[in-house]
Amino acid sequence: MKKQSRLVTLFVLALLALVLSISAAFASAAPQPVNFGQDANKMQWYLVNYGKNDEGPFACTRKYYTNPDEKQKTIDLIVEKFAIDKEAASGLYFTEYGYIYSADGKQFAVTYLNHYDMVGNVIKSTEYAAADREFVGMSKGMIPLKAHPYAIGKLPAKKAASRKK
Repeated sequence: MKKQSRLVTLFVLALLALVLSISAAFASAAPQPVNFGQDANKMQWYLVNYGKNDEGPFACTRKYYTNPDEKQKTIDLIVEKFAIDKEAASGLYFTEYGYIYSADGKQFAVTYLNHYDMVGNVIKSTEYAAADREFVGMSKGMIPLKAHPYAIGKLPAKKAASRKK
């Protein structure tokens, strides 16, 4: 009985170690957010996902509304352009942008634009089909330009262990 109990315990411990090592591998493989700081409008930007997919290099950024005036402009735009209820739009907390890059790395196109409230509920989501995307040239200081080196692998993904808690 003791031998069987030890075997079960060893099996459970080995299984637990396997699960922990697999979850650690997935956590370290996923890109960690990169703080891009504030833009000219005093909005806080983060790079939250990046890499390459079937369409080529991509990046996803989030803009947090740290400037009340800019936040109000965006709320007003959401209400006016998309007929979203003012109360729902007023919960705006951040906007996430999806980008893809041209093969030469000099242009980007927006693939989606999602507005979220503080708990992560989507207020308004807009996706752009490949035929509807407009590529735009990148210039100094643009957030898509800052994200591009990560998307192409020129700047490495940050490891979960190095992130401040």
